[in-house]
Amino acid sequence: MANTQTGGGRTSNKSFRDATFKGRPTAQFWTYMSFSLRAATLAAFALTAAATAMASDASLAGAASASVDSVPSAIRAPQDAPLSSSSDTSGKPGVTFAAPGEVVQPLATDAKPATATADEAAQAVSAPASLSSLVSQQGEPESLSEQMQCLAGAVYFESKGESLAGQLAVARVIINRMKSGRFADSLCGVVYQPGQFSFVRGRAMPAIATAGHAWKEAVAISQIAIADSWNSLAEGALYFHARRVSPSWGRAKVALIDNHIFYR
Repeated sequence: MANTQTGGGRTSNKSFRDATFKGRPTAQFWTYMSFSLRAATLAAFALTAAATAMASDASLAGAASASVDSVPSAIRAPQDAPLSSSSDTSGKPGVTFAAPGEVVQPLATDAKPATATADEAAQAVSAPASLSSLVSQQGEPESLSEQMQCLAGAVYFESKGESLAGQLAVARVIINRMKSGRFADSLCGVVYQPGQFSFVRGRAMPAIATAGHAWKEAVAISQIAIADSWNSLAEGALYFHARRVSPSWGRAKVALIDNHIFYR
């Protein structure tokens, strides 16, 4: 330390040492010691603040590192990295970010049209538009079986001159009876069963004009009924009677066609 001049309240180092180590400390000594103590205190405070700041920075850096490490790698994708489906090192699939894509709805015209079989196409072409057209399509058979003659004879005598629907309903009643198990098991057995049809006389039919239109129509209707190729308006009926009579039957009425009422 450089020597200071005496006078004006100042003292030299030598005088300070003399005052310090020779006898009782002087006022200058205490002034000097107070200044040194304050300077040391400020220096210590500055060092403590610096150390605290350094420790805080280190703690923040460690916390940030831990936070980054805790985020899954699939989410910590770099900003300029393409978004794609990936898996992290643990083998678990990462989060997938997919760009929105177009939803394409197939047009109805893309579906293949249903194709009908040859049989279905033939049936669609040949399907009759009415019962009358179906009757006209029936070929005249060269000969009739006994069962067909019984059925056609019943249609002829019970519904001759009525509509084709009425004649078909009569034919279906005879067929239904044969299948029901409550009557005879053959067409002729049903027709000739005693007390069932008023045209039957002694298990025989009256003579039929087989060359006439009414007989040919009865035969065609019988063929349609046997083949079940047209629905009757009185499906399921087992009984019928003329309108002019009123039997006390407790049966369910099915239909009223021309001059007959049909029951189940």
